Amino acid sequence: MDKTTRRRFLIASGVVGGGALAAGAATLSLTDLFDTAGERPEGAKTLVVITLYGGNDGLNTVVPHADKAYQDARPELAYDGGEVLRLDDGTGLNPGLKGLHGLFGTKRLAIVRGVGYPKPDRSHFRSMDIWQTASPERPGNTGWIGRWLDGAGADPRLAVSFEKVLPPLLAGQNCAGAVIGAADAKLPKAVTADVLAGLAAPAAGEPPLQARAAACFGDLARVREMAQQVKDAADEEDGTDGGDDTPAATGTGGLAGLQAQLGLVAQCIEAGVATRVFSVSLGGFDTHADERNLQETLLSYLDRGVTAFYQRINAHPAGRDVVVLIYSEFGRRVRANASDGTDHGTASNVFLLGESVPGGLYGEQPSLTDLDDGDLKFTTDFRDVYATVLDRVLQDDPGRALGGWQDSLSWW
Repeated sequence: MDKTTRRRFLIASGVVGGGALAAGAATLSLTDLFDTAGERPEGAKTLVVITLYGGNDGLNTVVPHADKAYQDARPELAYDGGEVLRLDDGTGLNPGLKGLHGLFGTKRLAIVRGVGYPKPDRSHFRSMDIWQTASPERPGNTGWIGRWLDGAGADPRLAVSFEKVLPPLLAGQNCAGAVIGAADAKLPKAVTADVLAGLAAPAAGEPPLQARAAACFGDLARVREMAQQVKDAADEEDGTDGGDDTPAATGTGGLAGLQAQLGLVAQCIEAGVATRVFSVSLGGFDTHADERNLQETLLSYLDRGVTAFYQRINAHPAGRDVVVLIYSEFGRRVRANASDGTDHGTASNVFLLGESVPGGLYGEQPSLTDLDDGDLKFTTDFRDVYATVLDRVLQDDPGRALGGWQDSLSWW
């Protein structure tokens, strides 16, 4: 198969996006990844980044239920003190986050409130670009993890995405991370198992990079099979059938594949691969209407996937060195709209989870009355979170990846 056709198939199958290919993203096979087992430096930690696409409503995730302004601004959406999972006298977690609440109780979950950036943008695309590039002042063309990757050896296997496409987060100046499509990658209808095997077959005399891209097609079938096994096991464990209880996603992100993505991450961690950063995602959080039940269902799905992942890796020695970062591109406006939903807002919460994370409730809760055109004013710069993660987890100088930014979270 010629190079152009291979490239088109990569894009059509969801293995990698056209923009990522243009940036030099690697399309690795699982074999490439597992071949690095044993190459991991002693003491190296792992970062797992979970992106919640669509703009998760932070006020109904970490709920300031005792604040009268919260109850007044969204009377049909607000939770009261008897409904939430208590964090302190005035704050609780959404009732869909039972597993994460348990981890908070054992000091394994840190919740940072009021995270944002100056001059916020309410566009999904621009705001996500800002979060992934860590460049709020001007558009960037590299991600903060990609810039770390440039200085960490420019090996694409060090930063891997199990999403449908490689996110800008993993794009560096000299190198991009790798993408390996997970269970919900969509194949063209005409592509059968035999066709997939034919695409993967090596061709005599073909260039090495083309052969490497071809190998990912054969591996796609293996990834899908492994991911389905992970999902079936999870469904059996929680008594579900994996079917209709999963809501349809809206916006970007792979809703149906979150547990599968995290299951593959867990397998890689248990195998001791060299990868230091994994990127996975969950979509559907653009809740402009009928938000309360939908968001609670989405958060329950997130909760099941993350807590199952944590319990699995925590049973393995490598699990002590794993930190999970969960964020969304923005929160929602304080006041509910006329459709029992919320519109695009600004500052929100960031979750950090792991054995090495000092769990607790951190960051100043933004005022619900002193607002910026109806939106929350951020109290923690998101680059402080990134700087801390670069220092504590990736053991690197944060200033190099964050344009000289050195401020960090004082409690870790």
